[in-house]
Amino acid sequence: QVQLVESGGGLAQPGGSLRLSCAASRSIASILVMGWYRQAPGNQREFVATITSGGTTDYTNAVKGRFTISRDNSKNTLYLQMNNLQPEDTAVYYCNKWPSLWNWGQGAQVTVSS
Repeated sequence: QVQLVESGGGLAQPGGSLRLSCAASRSIASILVMGWYRQAPGNQREFVATITSGGTTDYTNAVKGRFTISRDNSKNTLYLQMNNLQPEDTAVYYCNKWPSLWNWGQGAQVTVSS
């Protein structure tokens, strides 16, 4: 059973930055697409960004130009650099592969507030 451990969340002010990491308990080198998702209070989990094994990225419109997804297959780790954070980015952030999913990790809480 693959374990996903997200870290790097916290409190940021509007306009601030955070970098999330997601460590997988197995190699992700063979995983074609890895992604970040988020779930805000009262909302369903939603797609944030994906990255293919070749480095092609895709983002939901709400974060384009502000967030950057990357992966380090040698460390079995996925990253999400979040810049110019806004209050509407407040959510628990999760990583997983796409489209079929492993079990979800505990997520990383990101709170954007002044």
